[in-house]
Amino acid sequence: MQRNGGGAAGGQPWVLRRVRLTWLSFMLFFILVFFPLIAHYYLTTIDDVGGPEKRIFGPRPGGELCEAKHVQDLCRIRESVSEELLQLEAKRQELNGEIARLNLRIEACKRSIDSAKQDLLQLKNVISQTEHSYKELMAQNQPKLSLPVRLLPDKDDPALPPPKSSRACRLRSCFDYARCPLTSGFPVYVYDTGSYPWGEHIDPLVRQAFEAAAKANIYVTKDPNVACFYVVLVGELQETSSPPPSPSELEKQLKALPYWRADGRNHLLLHFSRKSMTQNFLYNVSTERAAVAQTTFLEQQYREGFDLVVSPLVHALSEPNFLEIPPQVPVKRKYLFTFQGERVESLRSSLREAAPQSFEEEIERDPPADYDDRIIGTLKAVQDSHLDQVLVEFTCKTPQPSLPTEWALCGEREERLVVLKDSTFALVISPGDGQLVASAGCGMRLFEALEVGAIPVVLGDHAKLPYHQLIHWSEAAIIVPKPRITELHFLLRSLSDNDLLSMRRQGRFLWEAYFSTSENVLNTILASFRTSIQEIPHKAGKLAGTDANLADNGDLDLGPVETEPPYASPRFLRNFTYTASDTYRAWNRAPGPFHLFPHTPLDPALPSEAKFLGSGTGFRPIGGGTGGSGKEFQAALGGNVPREQFTVVMLTYEREEVLMNSLERLNGLPYLNKVVVVWNSPKPPSDDLLWPDIGLPIVVSSLAATNDYFRSLLI
Repeated sequence: MQRNGGGAAGGQPWVLRRVRLTWLSFMLFFILVFFPLIAHYYLTTIDDVGGPEKRIFGPRPGGELCEAKHVQDLCRIRESVSEELLQLEAKRQELNGEIARLNLRIEACKRSIDSAKQDLLQLKNVISQTEHSYKELMAQNQPKLSLPVRLLPDKDDPALPPPKSSRACRLRSCFDYARCPLTSGFPVYVYDTGSYPWGEHIDPLVRQAFEAAAKANIYVTKDPNVACFYVVLVGELQETSSPPPSPSELEKQLKALPYWRADGRNHLLLHFSRKSMTQNFLYNVSTERAAVAQTTFLEQQYREGFDLVVSPLVHALSEPNFLEIPPQVPVKRKYLFTFQGERVESLRSSLREAAPQSFEEEIERDPPADYDDRIIGTLKAVQDSHLDQVLVEFTCKTPQPSLPTEWALCGEREERLVVLKDSTFALVISPGDGQLVASAGCGMRLFEALEVGAIPVVLGDHAKLPYHQLIHWSEAAIIVPKPRITELHFLLRSLSDNDLLSMRRQGRFLWEAYFSTSENVLNTILASFRTSIQEIPHKAGKLAGTDANLADNGDLDLGPVETEPPYASPRFLRNFTYTASDTYRAWNRAPGPFHLFPHTPLDPALPSEAKFLGSGTGFRPIGGGTGGSGKEFQAALGGNVPREQFTVVMLTYEREEVLMNSLERLNGLPYLNKVVVVWNSPKPPSDDLLWPDIGLPIVVSSLAATNDYFRSLLI
């Protein structure tokens, strides 16, 4: 019972809680359903209660919706978009019209291109027909040229008509040009010195030097049947127990040579000299049509234009020591001029007892041997005047053997070179006998003077200097007639330093290229005869207006246009220089601020071959030619080469203002290709340096890079 009662009493709160939940659910349902309905009714009837003027949510009359601030922006955007659409439509229509017009033009261009192609094809056909017609006309008017038929020597070849006398022999009368055509390449056959009888009398040093030089020469051939020139070494003879052959015996031995062919045509008898006194081995020997090359000639023996005066063979088997050669500067040396020698009297002069002739009488005839007395007196007077320091000695402690009437050399070669190294000028007195036109003693003095840079002064205009037909000796030596001995001192003092440097450089070049070694001597001898035989002088110029690449300016030629590349010069049918196996390209270095280089496609920063701009510069074959602004430089090259230009090389050292002024002066210089500035300073040029615009490239190179480049060329 207590259990049941307790349960009834305890169940009343549970019922109350259930009633409360039901009530809350009803109230929540009422709020969620009826409250939105009441709000909707109120909102829909509020505009009707306030009147049409006070409507808030309903539509308003007269488009009053656009007056609302939040709608005005949308209206403006709609109007702007409408205007842009109209503009884009107008542009679209305009572009469609332009496209239509361009399509019409494209069609017209296609039709014009087709028409132009047809015209071009017709023009090509006309040009082809014209070229064919031109070739036919040229073939009809010009014969077909070909190389001449090579005429090879024949053992049974009949002898040519002999000249009237042995002294009348010249190239035109004693040389067989048919053996040496222009395209033969000038093959030379050298006889073996052991194959003829007098070979055992030849100095061994001379023989070995000659054989070594012949092996290195590019013209020498071993096939005598194709040779056009034959060389026979006849001296220098050495002193042996057995005497050399007599003139009559020597003539028989010469005629017995296997390729002498009865008259010795196209033969050269070569006589080298290593001593100051050389026997004239071929004197009173009939050489017939063979030419003679030696250092000593008598006037009645020498045949001008046929025989050749050669230089002595001082360095036979050894190279000269270029490290002991003194430098070119200073210009003036210790002595103004020097001369050491002792006169060798001839038999005629020593027996003569007549009184000395007057000065005028001595000029009218060949000066006798005692004319040198006037030279001695004049030179001693200059020495005693002490106006300039000179050294003249007319007696020797140990005179060298010499020919009669010739001035003997004093002492040994090393002693003479010591004096010449301190001499600005070196006197070379020709023999007193005018019949002796060339001697080994004078050749030795000339050789030693050129070797150490002393300018030779030759007293006696009758003397024949080595290779005088081809070398312009006036550029390296002073040749004074003996009667002008009284004016010699004034003449030597009047020469400027520029002239002295130019002559000294030219003398050094002549010595290095033609005299220094046995190979150079033999190459010079063969090149001299090749030039005389195969050179055909011709004018390589063109008439004004014939060059389509240059404007017709008459005689004024300012060079090629700067923007155009070099173009090939015309080929000349008579220019056979391309057949030469060697080419002597010499430049006479004259003083001047610039160095010139012929333009070659090598390193763009540095050119290949040095030249110098100054008075009288340019390519000078064997010392000749003139220079200028570039016209003569290009014309001297002849045909078969491209149009040449040059490069200016300037050496500077932190003198920027002077450098800029020098560069500006180069503006418009004809034939100038580029300018190379060698910066001789450890400090590089400043970055803000304004280089002048001269229309040409300016290349700046350091001195170290330039030295490395030229050192690589020498290696």
